[in-house]
Amino acid sequence: MRHPLNNMLPPARVEELLSIGRETSVAAFSNFIQAGDIPQRIAWIQKGLFRYVYLNEKGDEFTKAIMPENSFISSYSAMVMGKPSFFSVEALEDSQVLEIAWSDFSRLPEHDVFWLRFLLKLIEKGYITKEKRERDLLLLDAETRYRNFLLEFPGMEQRVRQGIIASYLGIQPETLSRIRRKIVF
Repeated sequence: MRHPLNNMLPPARVEELLSIGRETSVAAFSNFIQAGDIPQRIAWIQKGLFRYVYLNEKGDEFTKAIMPENSFISSYSAMVMGKPSFFSVEALEDSQVLEIAWSDFSRLPEHDVFWLRFLLKLIEKGYITKEKRERDLLLLDAETRYRNFLLEFPGMEQRVRQGIIASYLGIQPETLSRIRRKIVF
């Protein structure tokens, strides 16, 4: 049977990942990575949806990223530095992932340039996404950020609570409600 990873990797490489990973479920609203823990694993999302979320001392949530199917999730810098993660990786839906121990995954690029290039592409993609997100938050008004969200994540508005979308956009839920009333679809 064809594995969904075949859309991004040659079949032999999919088998390499499957041999060091394990397919597992993550229940909606549970954490794959908990803020404050030193992460030891990454995962590829087969089915479901996650977010990277910061929580301040007052309990306010700030959504750093929304990660749909066919994305890798981790707290990369914390994992590489061996330090606690500043954010949690929370499932927004019941999800299926291929979980891989970082110690196993990080050995792949040591012996095979394919995996070194693959890791570099993942890091590049993450950096490009981060740079765009920062630019949007600094330079675009809230309505434009919301319109861009709808284009970037089609159908996501039906999968994610409005409060999470507002948090991702860096606005209050009331502001998002006003913008949504104003926009005619």
